[in-house]
Amino acid sequence: MQTRSRYRLLVVRLGAMGDILHALPAVTALRQMHPSWIIDWVVEPRWQGLLAAPCATARGEAQPVVDNLHFAATKLWRKAPLSRETLADLRALRRALRAGSYDTVLDLQGAIRSSMVARLTGSRRRIGEATPRETPARWLTNEHVITCGTHVIEQDVELASAIAADELEPVRPLLPICPAAEAWCDQYLSCSGIPAVLINPGAGWGAKRWPSERYAAVAKVLASRGYRVFVNVGPGEEPLAAPIVEATGGKAIPVAATLDQLIALTRRIRLAIAGDTGPLHLACALGKPVVGIYGPTDPSRNGPFGVPFRVLRSPESKRDHRRLPDPEAGLLTIEPDAVLAAAEEILR
Repeated sequence: MQTRSRYRLLVVRLGAMGDILHALPAVTALRQMHPSWIIDWVVEPRWQGLLAAPCATARGEAQPVVDNLHFAATKLWRKAPLSRETLADLRALRRALRAGSYDTVLDLQGAIRSSMVARLTGSRRRIGEATPRETPARWLTNEHVITCGTHVIEQDVELASAIAADELEPVRPLLPICPAAEAWCDQYLSCSGIPAVLINPGAGWGAKRWPSERYAAVAKVLASRGYRVFVNVGPGEEPLAAPIVEATGGKAIPVAATLDQLIALTRRIRLAIAGDTGPLHLACALGKPVVGIYGPTDPSRNGPFGVPFRVLRSPESKRDHRRLPDPEAGLLTIEPDAVLAAAEEILR
């Protein structure tokens, strides 16, 4: 039944940026294996640019993997779970998901909120991991897959393989191409002959954040050696970028890009340097070499994958996902010289 041509699959991976990028190799592999399937996705609105460019109206270059998107603003809903707006949004999402008549729902998040979204579909087949990230999520799925892979990308491929008993392998994910963003980037990178390096000083929480002053030391050397250094500035991250720009005398260029512009820019870089963040995983998804600076998160599980890379992590660092505000102690043992050496090794 699951191999018929118009099979209808719903993927649930709401966020965040890096997690969606880790899920995309599995879903791209499914799309390539079953090109005629209807594959839809439920996602937080802020991350839709990873799946569809603003100009997209149907599957194609601007929306290469999925047929339709559903939006679940779960972070907003949690702030006012019983408000009129939240309840109206939930009813509308339930109607849309029921109308999809999905044969299978694939929960690639393993959280209570993602499994609840899967349950809203009314689908009789809801696949999730046997040991999900949040244990109660298991109660809301009814087909459980034991995964053996170390990296989360490998685990997601195992889950996707269970749908139709495929033997899928991780593939380079397909990301949207936005003509307007590509044109912006061509104009922005007017000095086309100069190799570009992207530095991302931000991170999801403080414990993963290598100090900006150390990124500044790395950027200063790279700029002096003829590289064009861009500093990605996410929302509210201007104070993290300022020391890097100042230390380089303005040679490091801050970029407050939209998501589609960041995709276009990352397509053109020679190297990305960052911690465990979405922009680092975006570079990997686009096949770009990376230097990863890791502390409390485990790079064997969610580090760089499928590209030339160097990971720096102190033996003192232990896996810890608490959202602590200050850089983890092991992270602070990594010096700029070590990051520069790793970068130069790859750039050579």
